[in-house]
Amino acid sequence: MAFKKISPEILALFVGCVGEQYIKSEKEYISKFSHDETEDLRYYPEVVAIPGTSDQLSCLLKICNEHTIPVTPRGGGTGLSGAALPVYGGLLISMERFNRIVNIDESNLQATIESGVITQDFINAVAERGLLYPVDPSSKGTSLMGGNLAHGAGGPRVVKYGTIKEYILNLEVVLPTGEIIWTGANTLKYASGYNLTQLMIGAEGTLGIITKIVVKLITKPSLDALMLASFTSNEQACAAVSAIFRAGVVPSALEFMERTGVEWVIKYGQIPFHLKDEVAAFLLIELDGNSADVLSSDCEKIRQVLASFDCLEVIFAENAEQKDDLWRIRRVLPVSVKSNSVYKEEDTVIPRAHLPQLITGIKNIGAVYGFSSVCYGHAGDGNLHVNIIKGDMSDDDWNFKLKEGIREIFELTVALGGTISGEHGIGLVQKEFMSVKYSDLHMNLMKGIKQVFDPNGILNPGKIF
Repeated sequence: MAFKKISPEILALFVGCVGEQYIKSEKEYISKFSHDETEDLRYYPEVVAIPGTSDQLSCLLKICNEHTIPVTPRGGGTGLSGAALPVYGGLLISMERFNRIVNIDESNLQATIESGVITQDFINAVAERGLLYPVDPSSKGTSLMGGNLAHGAGGPRVVKYGTIKEYILNLEVVLPTGEIIWTGANTLKYASGYNLTQLMIGAEGTLGIITKIVVKLITKPSLDALMLASFTSNEQACAAVSAIFRAGVVPSALEFMERTGVEWVIKYGQIPFHLKDEVAAFLLIELDGNSADVLSSDCEKIRQVLASFDCLEVIFAENAEQKDDLWRIRRVLPVSVKSNSVYKEEDTVIPRAHLPQLITGIKNIGAVYGFSSVCYGHAGDGNLHVNIIKGDMSDDDWNFKLKEGIREIFELTVALGGTISGEHGIGLVQKEFMSVKYSDLHMNLMKGIKQVFDPNGILNPGKIF
């Protein structure tokens, strides 16, 4: 597809859609839209538009579709796969003005919100009503709900409560051709043809731009408990994960942290924590519910399971402040890794019983290719974030040889029954590895879907494929 540049005439049409104050082309302004949290990549759009209604967005997309102008939708800019980078320039659409919580329906346990609502703001708003939206990615303080949906974002608590797709009932979407549709119904069941709502989740803004979201809610548990368990090896910590579930306990969160990552948290996050010499890895385990007796019984079951896996110590948080302190170690871990070194983050996910084989394989592959790694993530659902550290690798090895090592990590992941991304998406930086998981038949089916929704290929081009 040969895309066109934005001419003064087309720019005037954009202004007619949203008003002059919401069309930006100054270099210093659009600079912040040239990057997200993906490595150090930068791509500049020609123009940034900031629509405030679905009709305004529709107007912009009709113009771009007619004139084959590439369009990149953008939420909070917290992505880790480059899906919000305008690799072909063109028009970048910021969803920041779609920031209203339209309605919280306590009777039906659902809410209607716009896609530019900050995730944490939504979590807080429903919590004030005694309700819970449990999908809480680490970027929840700045990420937008529409971006979460576009990438299938997760977080620690999906291990008990399910992934984001289980909380989305209906979506308002503006298609690349400018039509506005609702994808489904505000119902808990849906068996009425193809489920277009679910198709949009994880599509990374390549099929349409989400403007409104109908979200399912649940009641908020009244009690929780948190423990931090330390282990003598990564493998023992990972092996304990599956055993906890086999013992009949389902934690609300179960996070793995490698020692090096915690060391960097202490150093770069300036978090005081005594790290014993013999500790190689940690599991952060949270339980919640409404019965103190059940919670206590489950904690004891977990403690007994951990004792079978060379667990050195279990620290129980005794109050809300201690819980916040332990969670802060996990929450700032990604930032601490980023502060320490040039790195690449891969987002592997496998059936959780195979975590020991995965982490052993990652370390072995690193030894062959000359890179170190820091691993952490949502072990309870088999989702391990692999942060590959440049360290002493030469620029040549980092830019070329490393790709072979990453491919081997993904090949191992797929061989263990997993796939190449659990919640970060494919975007720009992972698309070259899609062949590790998917055949030509799979890819052609996906491309066929894209063609139906976006015949001129204008929406978020260069992503996934």
